[in-house]
Amino acid sequence: MATATEQWVLVEMVQALYEAPAYHLILEGILILWIIRLLFSKTYKLQERSDLTVKEKEELIEEWQPEPLVPPVPKDHPALNYNIVSGPPSHKIVVNGKECINFASFNFLGLLDNPRVKAAALASLKKYGVGTCGPRGFYGTFDVHLDLEDRLAKFMKTEEAIIYSYGFATIASAIPAYSKRGDIVFVDRAACFAIQKGLQASRSDIKLFKHNDMADLERLLKEQEIEDQKNPRKARVTRRFIVVEGLYMNTGTICPLPELVKLKYKYKARIFLEESLSFGVLGEHGRGVTEHYGINIDDIDLISANMENALASIGGFCCGRSFVIDHQRLSGQGYCFSASLPPLLAAAAIEALNIMEENPGIFAVLKEKCRQIHKALQGISGLKVVGESLSPAFHLQLEESTGSREQDVRLLQEIVDQCMNRSIALTQARYLEKEEKCLPPPSIRVVVTVEQTAEELERAASTIKEVAQAVLL
Repeated sequence: MATATEQWVLVEMVQALYEAPAYHLILEGILILWIIRLLFSKTYKLQERSDLTVKEKEELIEEWQPEPLVPPVPKDHPALNYNIVSGPPSHKIVVNGKECINFASFNFLGLLDNPRVKAAALASLKKYGVGTCGPRGFYGTFDVHLDLEDRLAKFMKTEEAIIYSYGFATIASAIPAYSKRGDIVFVDRAACFAIQKGLQASRSDIKLFKHNDMADLERLLKEQEIEDQKNPRKARVTRRFIVVEGLYMNTGTICPLPELVKLKYKYKARIFLEESLSFGVLGEHGRGVTEHYGINIDDIDLISANMENALASIGGFCCGRSFVIDHQRLSGQGYCFSASLPPLLAAAAIEALNIMEENPGIFAVLKEKCRQIHKALQGISGLKVVGESLSPAFHLQLEESTGSREQDVRLLQEIVDQCMNRSIALTQARYLEKEEKCLPPPSIRVVVTVEQTAEELERAASTIKEVAQAVLL
């Protein structure tokens, strides 16, 4: 019986071969020949070579030059030539032994050298010591950290807040905690470097829109909506984020938040708002761009800011709804793996918040000083003011570039150096030129604080005008 069955199968196979198309038989024949060749061919061939003598080896070794570990850097590069500061960089700053009026440090509210803030930090230092020597999840959570998070949440009128020990790492950790590979992020071309690093870590699909151009953003959102209609299954699992700054570090301009909120609901995206420059600056009580525009803070999915500007401390925070913030306690890399914020800096930030709440008029004073110097700097020969009149950090750029970035930088540095000689401390905005996604043009950054007097603001403006005229004309 078995023999008969085998014969019948063999007959069927022969019959199938006769009925099969010619191209099918040719293809099968080629595949069989290829398999036979693979089975019987050698996996590698021995390279014929002649052994080198000892002398020849030594000559080759002597001639070999390794690739440089890093590209060559000129010795006059600004990063290798420091300005040495002696004492606190507050209203007056001593740079390289020379006392100047400080227009370079982000000490907007003048709290860096405030006696109350220093006293709170000193008391915490005596109680807790210098640092924490552990992340938040490994005996790095102190009661003062929880107090600061509670105070920040109440101040911003959100459900919860989370603090980081490094300002740069705050938004750079928050973005990849939510946005993953396959998600889509719409981001302003002028976004700061910390946002860029967060986007890079997220490995998401990045779509850049023109700076503060809501028509360009809506164009990208519409294009994505059309793509989603083609593949609805993928669209259901793809998250969409809009990432912007309240006040842009690289331009000193304010984001059009009301229009962004409209686009958020129209195209079903989430908004991440980076407020390092606008926190403690904009709004009647310093709550940032949401208070400035009167936007319900619940319309923003996540707000982040550092505590290194207005609060004159170190670190950063994120705030929002509890379920959003709690996710960072499990996924925020800077939170999970870095040693927690030293308690003395947390105590200093709490006291700075106390001062902000007790003196809401301080924000109007800062705004008026910003307007004063912004107006005084108009009409400088060869320079243009870039930034809003309400921004405490704005830029002076060349009206016309020389055509060489290096030459532009040298001209601006000459202005900075001559202003320093006349006791006005300024600085150029610095960028990692090969790392920036959209490299801003060279500029001098001017920072305004509440401690600067009207006379000092006028003096700084007149000094900058005189020096610019001497250098550029």
